[in-house]
Amino acid sequence: MEDPAQRRVDYGERSFDATDLAAHPLAQFQDWYSAAVEAGEAEPNAMTLSTAGPEGVSSRTVLLKGVDARGFVFYTNQRSRKALAIAHDPRVALLLAWHGTHRQVAVRGTAETVPRAETEAYFASRPYGSRIGAWASEQSRPIASAGELHEREAELRRRFPDTGSPADVPAPPHWGGYLVRALEVEFWQGRTSRLHDRLVLLSRDGSPAALDDAAAWRVERRQP
Repeated sequence: MEDPAQRRVDYGERSFDATDLAAHPLAQFQDWYSAAVEAGEAEPNAMTLSTAGPEGVSSRTVLLKGVDARGFVFYTNQRSRKALAIAHDPRVALLLAWHGTHRQVAVRGTAETVPRAETEAYFASRPYGSRIGAWASEQSRPIASAGELHEREAELRRRFPDTGSPADVPAPPHWGGYLVRALEVEFWQGRTSRLHDRLVLLSRDGSPAALDDAAAWRVERRQP
């Protein structure tokens, strides 16, 4: 393999200043997300979720499935390691990295489960195979072989045949969504010579705030 220490990427001269910020964090995030989509990012909604559970700190990639004034939403098996960590400590961090635009958005906040009706509505929108997969995988638990998992999948396909209806596979009771309510949202723009622009929006009272409430946030520039 190549020597990682010798890899160099110049992030260019695109700047990001407080005068460039949108009216509130939600609008700024939507603007940068749209730019990432237009830039052809393979999965612009992929984000790293970091948690601190009984076994320590861990990170993994999850997919952003919603963002609104409340915060950022993702879905998962609620018996998984990440879910057990959130139950232990709801404080989490998110990171979306868009390499094509040399941008990152980092979020700190607290996670809570979304209403069951919201989970079921999203689950019904998923492809048939993904709905079966949510039942087949006992996420984070050991398994003897991939074959065992595929046998379980086949049995579930027989149990819940594909009828073309969103109701053919019900949402598992152990599967659901989490809403991350933000108290800090950092917008990072890569710059040449590693002198990156970092603008951090901080909740004025130190607790999670509505992303569309401009008055609830203050801006802080941090050194790269």
